[in-house]
Amino acid sequence: MDGNGQLPVVEVHDLVKRYRKAKVNAVDGVSFAVRRGEVFGLLGPNGAGKTTTVGILTTRVRRTGGTGSVSGVDVGVDPVRARGLVAVVPQRNNLDRSLSIRQNLLFHAAYHGVPAAERTRRADALLEEFGLAERANDKPDMFSGGQAQRVMVARALMHAPDVLFLDEPTTGLDPAARLFVWDRVRDLKARGVTIVLTTHDMDEAAELADRVGIMDHGKLLALDTPAALTRRLPGRTTLEVAVVLNGTPPDDLLRELGALDAVERVEQVASAGPPGGWPPMGGPMGGGAMGGAMGGGPPGGRPDGPPSGPPAAAVAQRELRARLYLAGDAPQLVAPVAAVVANHNAQLTDVAIGAPSLEDVFIALTGRALR
Repeated sequence: MDGNGQLPVVEVHDLVKRYRKAKVNAVDGVSFAVRRGEVFGLLGPNGAGKTTTVGILTTRVRRTGGTGSVSGVDVGVDPVRARGLVAVVPQRNNLDRSLSIRQNLLFHAAYHGVPAAERTRRADALLEEFGLAERANDKPDMFSGGQAQRVMVARALMHAPDVLFLDEPTTGLDPAARLFVWDRVRDLKARGVTIVLTTHDMDEAAELADRVGIMDHGKLLALDTPAALTRRLPGRTTLEVAVVLNGTPPDDLLRELGALDAVERVEQVASAGPPGGWPPMGGPMGGGAMGGAMGGGPPGGRPDGPPSGPPAAAVAQRELRARLYLAGDAPQLVAPVAAVVANHNAQLTDVAIGAPSLEDVFIALTGRALR
């Protein structure tokens, strides 16, 4: 039970999934619980096991060991009953293209045994809530990606599930559609709907989730609120610097920067490249994660290297970008950092102050390697 004496609406204990011929477990002893009315984010790189975990809880995947339940119903023992308690909004559009939007909603409710009068009432209410009432008789092929996503969320709510599973709900959506989905998630939470969210978007997880679990290699590596997870990282603030090296070995400079007082950790956040090879760093840092500020690219920064074939004259002047995690106040470290850079006959070209983010936690736990 939680602190209020309520049973969790989703509970997983020592969950294991081993696929035939696989050398390792896809899910390897995972345990967690989700409270009623909570938005729970399940994060992890590709192949981490989060999709398999959700597949077990939604009865699409048969577990190898452990237990998983929804509202007290064991999903492995009574999958038919469990399916009536959950709803899934997939990443890809799976609406019936031969039916109108309204018919998609009504058919879904009928499948789950909702009486005719009630499913008509629910369809009308949800179409209105999601801004789809005027297009209720249109077919899915006439809808944009964002509109189709709204239809799929509305459809999932037609049988009033205890738990709504959202799989990458805003992937490929434009900013306006993304914000609309975020607002609907907040509305559903306010109404007491329990939501399990899988996403690669760290900003989305930090914005929407009450708690997040980070998985990798089938194991749950961390579980807490986004704020608590970021507090665990070394450094209360970060200092992002861009330096033109002028022949100085990057490792030498990084080592000396890491030896400064109040610097708890230093890391190179992008490979060295010719000056001007990347856009300037001077824009807003958005919570301190360089990757979020820059947009695009892998988590935590820019692409792994510059475009191939830089001009020969630029090779001697290589650019280093580094992030320093600090125990003290970042502004007080700017002058010592500048002095170290100057002593190496290098040039400090940009500085930005931020704070550790959920993306930093994710990278620290799962690494930077592409999957």
